[in-house]
Amino acid sequence: MNFTIAPVSKEDGNAVIDIFNHYVQSSFAAYPEDLVPYQFFSFFLNMAEGYPFLVARDDEGMVLGFALLRAHSRVPVFSRTAEITCFIAAEHTGRGMGKALQDRLLAQAREKGITSILAGISSLNSASIAFHKKRGFQECGRFQKIGRKWGQDFDVVWMQKMI
Repeated sequence: MNFTIAPVSKEDGNAVIDIFNHYVQSSFAAYPEDLVPYQFFSFFLNMAEGYPFLVARDDEGMVLGFALLRAHSRVPVFSRTAEITCFIAAEHTGRGMGKALQDRLLAQAREKGITSILAGISSLNSASIAFHKKRGFQECGRFQKIGRKWGQDFDVVWMQKMI
C-alpha cells in the first residue's frame, strides 16, 4: 500500500480522533475509558505545540495513522527529551506505517536538538512494547498499577531511545 507522510492539518482532526477512538473502545493502547469527542483534537494540537505532528495518508488523502512528539516536561532542563505517541488505523497496521512515521519524527526530533525519546506504554499493550523494542527502545522504568481501565489495573512501561 502506498502512503505519504505530511504534517497534520486541522482538516485531519476527525480522522485522527476516529483512529484514536478505535483504540479507546477496543484496547489499552489509548487510556480513556470512553470515546472522546472530535474537539479532543485540539488537546493533541496543544500537546504537540512546537513539536512535529504527522499523519500518514493514502493516495486519496485518507488519514491512515498519526504520530506526534510532545514535551516530556516544559521545564527547560528537559528540552532535549520528548515523548512519542503513534496510532495506526487497525486495518492498516503491519504495513510499515508506524516505522515510517517514527523514522520521520525521530529525524525531525534530531533537527530540534532532541536526544532522548520516551514512550509510556500500557503493560497490557504487548504489541506496542514489542514494536518499540524492535525499533531500539529499551525499558527504562515501570510504574506499577498506576492505570485502571474497565476495572483492570495496569502498569505503565517507560521505554527510551537515545537518538
